[in-house]
Amino acid sequence: MHRERRAGDRWFDIAFLVGFAFKAVDGLVELLVGLPLFFVSSAQVDAAARLVTAGELREDPDDLLAHLIRHGVADLSGQATVFAAVYLVLHGLVKLGIVAAIVSGSRKLYPWAIAALSAFVVWQGYEFALHPSAGLALLTLVDIAIVALTVREYRHHRSLRDAVRSVLGRRSSPPGPAASRRGRQHPEEGVR
Repeated sequence: MHRERRAGDRWFDIAFLVGFAFKAVDGLVELLVGLPLFFVSSAQVDAAARLVTAGELREDPDDLLAHLIRHGVADLSGQATVFAAVYLVLHGLVKLGIVAAIVSGSRKLYPWAIAALSAFVVWQGYEFALHPSAGLALLTLVDIAIVALTVREYRHHRSLRDAVRSVLGRRSSPPGPAASRRGRQHPEEGVR
């Protein structure tokens, strides 16, 4: 029974780590896409989308992703481009900040990460209600899973380091806030 529980915990830890890696990549992509939007016009965005999707549409005229990209940028106004830039840059910076804070090992930042990601889930749910899309639905579901996994790690008084140790098959720190404050070590861990 104990071994089965540890295997289940390990899968949750893997999902937690993969989710945070996804958040880091997602935040970086949002930042890298959002920054140039401050400096280009909606016509330039449309031209770039046509250039990027032209080859794929020559190969497969029914390519769903290429059509979604073209349709997504076709109706952008100058004001919508600025809004998209601000949203993407802020969203990317917050995600990267959350990932950096959690990687730094501070459990005190978990509630802030949970709150920020929950706020994005609420906003994305609102946007989905107004403008449903498969991409936004998927992003929202991933964010909900990340929030749930972060809450789980926080409730178990575990750090990102504990999740990494679990995935690698090493023993983690003793559970509980008192143990983590005292920094007790298992004999197998040796001296740091």
